Amino acid sequence: MKPKATIQWTLAFLLLASCMQAQSIWNTAHLANVKHSIHEPFYATTYEILKAEADRLLDAQPLSVMMKEKTPASGDKHDYMSQARYYWPDPTKPNGLPYINRDGVSNPELNKLDRNRLGTTAGRITTLALVWYFSGEEQYARKATELIRVWFLNKDTRMNPNLEYAQMIPGHNNDKGGLIDTYSFIEMLDAVALLEQSKAFTTQDSKQLKKWFSKLTDWMLASPQGKEEAASANNHSVAYDAQIIAFALYTGNKKLAQEIINDFPQKRIFPQIAPDGRQPHELQRTLAFHYSQYNLTHFIDIMLMAKNLGIKLDDITSTDGRNFYKAMDFLASYVGKGLSEWPYQQISGWESSIQNFCKDLYRTAVYLNPARKDYLNLYYAHRILKPHDNFNLLYIQATALDNPIRK
Repeated sequence: MKPKATIQWTLAFLLLASCMQAQSIWNTAHLANVKHSIHEPFYATTYEILKAEADRLLDAQPLSVMMKEKTPASGDKHDYMSQARYYWPDPTKPNGLPYINRDGVSNPELNKLDRNRLGTTAGRITTLALVWYFSGEEQYARKATELIRVWFLNKDTRMNPNLEYAQMIPGHNNDKGGLIDTYSFIEMLDAVALLEQSKAFTTQDSKQLKKWFSKLTDWMLASPQGKEEAASANNHSVAYDAQIIAFALYTGNKKLAQEIINDFPQKRIFPQIAPDGRQPHELQRTLAFHYSQYNLTHFIDIMLMAKNLGIKLDDITSTDGRNFYKAMDFLASYVGKGLSEWPYQQISGWESSIQNFCKDLYRTAVYLNPARKDYLNLYYAHRILKPHDNFNLLYIQATALDNPIRK
């Protein structure tokens, strides 16, 4: 017979998993297991660091779109505004317009607009929601809810649910651009799904936030910017699909999510991955490995969301052999090698890109295809564990191979 404590934990685990709103890219059962094991050595150090950060955030000033230095052409500061990362003033023009591309080199002008504040807010909400979930201490849920209300809901500070002036390039296309800035909302909404069980995040908050994301989704589908992103041939179109799927799942539009997922192989996998696994559009970049890996992260996010709907995408193959695993295998062949052996440009960030790809290997092997032991072995051979990395809590199923992390 099973010990009484084991039976009680199993029942509690099943109850918790059943009452939590379904996640999109996170795994509900894994999170529940981590919560049960949060004080065990592998998880404890990362959790302590996460909790210390959440403690600091309790006194943080909420951020909003009203804080930016410029006003969009609409005249409404509630409209989100950001600038394409790699575009700079043209030094040959008196006013610098139109801006010119310096691929791979970030323009610090980004700090004057909304992009960094959006990313910071999404990250803060995620941190606070996770610590509430793991600790059960309501103060963290209250702060996360405050940040949500200021950015999304309060009349005086909320962001309008559109990206009309996102990723704009001064002097180009009437200062209108792309939609990739809000990708961090995907993980944030998984964190919000945890908050649904808190006292602080009310039914009214939930209803209003779902309405906001429903409006944003409608805008993304109908706007010229959204249609342009959907038609792009690189990582932007995959990130667009991932956002539409995640936002649709959050707002209860399962039909829309399934439509995007069902079209995904023909629209994204086959056109973007060559038969030998290369991603030609990403390899043209000055950060070719980074963008190839970055795109595969989006692929994996979509495949995890599809899996939660009972749809398997990872092994779908075209008649000429194009599939997700060809792209993974192509990049995997460079893990453990130096930058000099990479035949394309990568002007910075080689080691960090390799580490990010190791996480892709892990998520694929553990959550999509356990038969790929080679991916898991490659991950363990080359990963560099970092105690502050939330990946340790969100994805790693700690085993004997996972030595305790030391500060």
